[in-house]
Formats: sequence, C-alpha cells, structure tokens
Amino acid sequence: MAETELKSARFRREREGDWRRLETLLQRLEREPVSRLSDEDLLAIPVLYRATLSALSVARETSLDRSLLEYLEGLSARAYFLVYGARSNLGARLVRFFVHDWPAAARALWRETLLSAAVLVGGAAVAAWLYAVDADWYFAFVPRQYAQGRDPTATASALRDILYSHAHGGMLQVFAAFLFTHNAEIAVLAFALGFAFGVPTALLVFANGCTLGAMLALYASHGLLLPLGGWLMIHGVTELSATVLAGAAGFRIGWSLAFPGERSRLDAAAVAGRQASTLMAGVLLMLLVAGGLEGIGRQVITSDLARYAIAGLSALGWAVYLYGPRRSRP
Repeated sequence: MAETELKSARFRREREGDWRRLETLLQRLEREPVSRLSDEDLLAIPVLYRATLSALSVARETSLDRSLLEYLEGLSARAYFLVYGARSNLGARLVRFFVHDWPAAARALWRETLLSAAVLVGGAAVAAWLYAVDADWYFAFVPRQYAQGRDPTATASALRDILYSHAHGGMLQVFAAFLFTHNAEIAVLAFALGFAFGVPTALLVFANGCTLGAMLALYASHGLLLPLGGWLMIHGVTELSATVLAGAAGFRIGWSLAFPGERSRLDAAAVAGRQASTLMAGVLLMLLVAGGLEGIGRQVITSDLARYAIAGLSALGWAVYLYGPRRSRP
C-alpha cells in the first residue's frame, strides 16, 4: 500500500503542472469567449488534453489511487466536451431554430400536415352543410355569448356593418378574442393529446373547422362571403396554418405510438416528440403573429383588396419559409 501511494504521489508530482494548466484554461473557456484566449493557450489545450488522456491510461494500468483516477477522468471529460463539443450561445441556437430546425420539422411532417388540413376542411364542410339544413346548428359551433350579433337572426346590413364599421370595434375585439383563444386552445390541445393515438387531435381540429364553417355559411347565406373572407383571412391564414401544424404534430406522436415500427413505443414516441415539439415552438410563434394581425391590422384596414393582399402575402411568406428550397445544414 505504501509503495502504491508513493508511486501515485510521484506520478502526480511529475504531471500535476500540466493538469493544473489545463484546468485553468478550461475554466477560462467556460467563462469567457474563445477570442479572449491567446494563440498559445488555444494551441496548448489539445496538447494538454492528449497528455491528460495518456496519464489517465497509465494511471488505470498501474492501479494508482482512486481519487487520482476520478480527478483525471473528470478533467478529461470536461476537456473533451470543450474541445470537441459544439459550443453555441443563445443567439446561435435561435438562428439555427429559425433557419433550419423549424422549417425542417414542418417539411418532415408534410403527410401529417395534409391530413390535418383535410380534417379541418372536412369540419368546415360538415358545419356549412348542417347550417344549410337547419340554421340553429350555428349555435352548436359558435357560443351565443361570443356571437355578438353574428347569428342567423341578423340582417345582411347588420352583418356587413360589423365587418367595416369602427363603431363595432368593441364587438369585433370580443369576437376576435374568442376566435384567437379558441384556436390557440385547439392548437395546444391537439398537440398535447396526440399521445391518445391522434384521436383527440382529429376531433379538436375537426371542431375548429366546424366553427369556421358555421361562420362562413352564415355570411354566405347573406351574400357576404367575400367580405368575410377578407376580414377573416387577414389573420386567419397564419392562425389556421398554426392550427393545422399543431394537428400535424399531434398526429405524428399518435402515429408513432400506434405504429412504432422496429422501435419500442417509448423510443418511437421520444423521437416523434422531439420533432413535433420543435414544430410546436414555431406554432406558438405563429399564433403570436396572428394575434398581432388580428388585434391591429384587421381593426385598422377596412379595404377588401388590402385585406386579401395581406392574406395572400402571408400565405406566400409562410409557404416559402417553411417549405421553400434551402441549403442543407452543414
């Protein structure tokens, strides 16, 4: 035992200077940007790292004391991650998210996105058909307290006046707040409940489509479909796209659980969850953008042409950003 301790002390004494210098440089790297280190220090780090690995190998072969082994293992691990690991700050991670991660997640879930869009459109078609059969179905999809005069009893002039008159700003804000809150809740729940094999996701997206379809049917019955489209789509392109993408995220998780393939269900859900959560982070940002368009642009802009122009630019912008060609990530 005494001989082992003597070997360990001599081994440490001969090399401890290099270990201490490496530890000091690593501490500086953890606290300071790389540019603050001199060229000499930067060149010394990989040399000292390799020397430490060599010392660790020798210490293991000669069975030196356990505390020395633990120290060298910890120092080597720190050096490895700082020398070879990816070091990025918050700004770099945000740039990577917006430039690569979010669009890549949207493109990877294109099948689920098409399914989600089909469910949304199906819900709108069913609600419009039910309204045509019996106008009382409208209140099954739009609560009376939020209709604010937009119901089957309203006249065409009253409905049109709501779309263009600033005198109804409070009414617009209440109804707009309902639509935004409703769509945001649908988006979050559609993603969160995807684990139930996607069934609740489908129902929620379908219900959201029903709300849209009922309102479209109401205005169409008074010959005001085009004016409503401009009023709605100025923010609806972004908001409904976010809802569809949230549904796609929920469907991806549900599909991975129902059909995990060669993976276990837990592993398949973990992989799908990482991809879907990246997409959902973008969805939440889209909802914030939609809220801005809804709260400001739609209340100020009353020209149908301007409303449709903004809606068209929004659709083109999101399509190019999320699905347009781009360079592969290096």
